[in-house]
Amino acid sequence: MKLFYDQQNCQQNQPSDREYTFGHSLNQWLWPQLAPNLFEQNDSTVFVGTGTLLNSKLPERVTAASKVVIFSTGVGYEQPLRTIPDNWDIYCVRGPLSARQLGLPEDKVIADGGLLISQLFNPESQRKGCSFMPHVHHADEADDSWQRICQQANIRYIDPRWPVEKVLAAIGSSERLIAEAIHGAIAADALRVPWIPIATSSRIYSFKWQDWCDSMNLFYHPYRLPSLKSYKPWDGDLRSGGMAIRHWMGATLEGPVSTHQYGLFADEGAIAQRLDNISKQSPILSGSAVFERRLDQLQTRLSNLCSQYLRSTVMQ
Repeated sequence: MKLFYDQQNCQQNQPSDREYTFGHSLNQWLWPQLAPNLFEQNDSTVFVGTGTLLNSKLPERVTAASKVVIFSTGVGYEQPLRTIPDNWDIYCVRGPLSARQLGLPEDKVIADGGLLISQLFNPESQRKGCSFMPHVHHADEADDSWQRICQQANIRYIDPRWPVEKVLAAIGSSERLIAEAIHGAIAADALRVPWIPIATSSRIYSFKWQDWCDSMNLFYHPYRLPSLKSYKPWDGDLRSGGMAIRHWMGATLEGPVSTHQYGLFADEGAIAQRLDNISKQSPILSGSAVFERRLDQLQTRLSNLCSQYLRSTVMQ
């Protein structure tokens, strides 16, 4: 089985040659450790794991595969996937919004597979302070600014482009995480680090956040800050389906209101003060019972997948 990961994000303006993107690199780090024998097979079956990849473009990206396994993947970006190809084997999806859009039964809903980080990485027992992890595009465009802002706010800066284990070590040693990157929040939840959602531009796609939060019985309502001066102009991707377009339009309209409300106009000092205030707000963490249930469901479904595909390989 071959591991698929999206080297070219479905959104507009993402460089295709980035070496590290935490959400994408997580697939390469996570699945071969959880199921090493599964990925030793050099066949034409493709495994699609974590990410917002279930859209009209995915069939084109896996067109050479004889079989496509979908595991904890989310719907979003581009045009909606109108029909599910016959050679797709959907084990589970990220959340109820994904299942609803694809017309899948409720038993296909579990959560994002990133929760399985908890089975592979042991965070430090000593945790200190608050950290901030931006969306990868905002790290690309405003890395220096965010580092200065975090320094002023006495908040640790976590770069989503770092190698996976460096990101996990930074999150795991934090008392709480301010997360703009969804897989930063998922990793924090997996490591049982409370987190606070934030959005600093209309690029933050609320659908995928709500999809995952619904699967964990959480409410997604991010704190909002204005964009920094170094952010590139961006009005959403018009190739996206109706649901995504509604998000881009709504988020774009909401941004200036948020800026006016807080009296911030991309001034780093004011944003640092606001970030410091946000760090003191009540964080989010999924309940232990929900977390353990979702973790058990993911592990059981992955075990079933391994049994089925390893057995079929042997029989061939």
